[in-house]
Amino acid sequence: MSGPVAPEAGAPVDVGAVTGAFAAPDLPDLDALRSCVHCGICLPQCPTYLVLGEEMDSPRGRLYLIRAAAEGRLALTDTFARHLDLCLGCRACESACPSGVPFGSLLEATRAQFRRQRPSDSLISRLIFAVFPEPARLGALLAPLRLYQRSGLQALVRRSGVLRRLPRLAAMDALLADVPAADPLPERVAARGTSRGRVGLLIGCVQRHLYPRVNHDTARLLALAGWDVVIPRDQGCCGALDLHGGRLDEMRARARRLAASFPPDVDFVVTNAAGCGSAMKEYGHWMPGDPDVVPFADRTRDVSELLVDADLPLGPLNLTATYHDACHLAHGQRIRREPRALLARIPGLRLVDLPESELCCGSAGIYNLLEPEMADRLLERKLDRIVETGARAVVTANPGCMLQIAKGARARGLDLEVLHPVEVLARAVDARAAKGATS
Repeated sequence: MSGPVAPEAGAPVDVGAVTGAFAAPDLPDLDALRSCVHCGICLPQCPTYLVLGEEMDSPRGRLYLIRAAAEGRLALTDTFARHLDLCLGCRACESACPSGVPFGSLLEATRAQFRRQRPSDSLISRLIFAVFPEPARLGALLAPLRLYQRSGLQALVRRSGVLRRLPRLAAMDALLADVPAADPLPERVAARGTSRGRVGLLIGCVQRHLYPRVNHDTARLLALAGWDVVIPRDQGCCGALDLHGGRLDEMRARARRLAASFPPDVDFVVTNAAGCGSAMKEYGHWMPGDPDVVPFADRTRDVSELLVDADLPLGPLNLTATYHDACHLAHGQRIRREPRALLARIPGLRLVDLPESELCCGSAGIYNLLEPEMADRLLERKLDRIVETGARAVVTANPGCMLQIAKGARARGLDLEVLHPVEVLARAVDARAAKGATS
């Protein structure tokens, strides 16, 4: 994948290299920028263009701005930054682009240029990056949040109307429903039957704290599929949020720490969060030649990639569901078939196609906290499409999407479950076991 010029591991960096308004390291690749032929095929795939109808809030418009800066025709202005800030980084344009323009890496490299040359983090942004990519800090924050929710204080704050004057805090408050209690995993889950090999499981930051059941179900299904599962206790953040925010130095540091925390002899490193998996698979692009990180990236797999070939004991589920493509699974990892194939094997489950399934729901990492108005407009569109299906459950493979869609369903009063694919598969396994126990 073409993109910015990243330093080789341990190699000296020419910090004096300049391309227009950009300075090394991590220069956006000028050849990749020039490969955009401005055909417009990306326009109907871009969430912000669909909502705003503004050329500079489309992929080709943003590429035009980045290229102008690279060629010295544009400075790093506030207006330029704003058009980048409004981009969700969903990469739907990459799936549509006939020229193969690597929009995601160009966006991330350009955001890194702004961060290094014109840092302007808001207070809430600094708070988010100080807490969300730090699992221990996030867990410590969620403990009093559980008390806030269950004591009745949350309801009082909402009725007071104070959150209407603080839209970003209001977005955070609305996003989190009932925070579950901590539910740690063992460090090893043994394969059932003949072992197919050994995998490491990434438990994530948000996933481990807000959706611990997803991690438990992932480990159980992998074991049923014949994999010995190791779950390093000291694993940290993958750096996906840093990557999407242009915090490339922080992302590289997290990537190296994460790779070092996993045994080097695992066959695969398994993720169940689309954003994490996409970032991890691209470590080699940002750290080419790194002898520890590149092999780690090459072994990264989404859980659906390993389960799709497994003979899981699935029982019947009386459920009508629809599937929403998480952006970084569909567009970042190009995984669309495997989750649907797994769900289609469940007896009794009726899987209904979702119109605009690959259009972003507005979550996009922390976008729904930093840009709540645009995120909510996209969420409303997504909910409209979900309601049209008549489904009682929506299935998606990313915790951010799950939080976002569940938030919208609560606000509308919809009777809608939001589930990860492994949760649905685990229910089918339990249904098979229950049927066997009574037969």
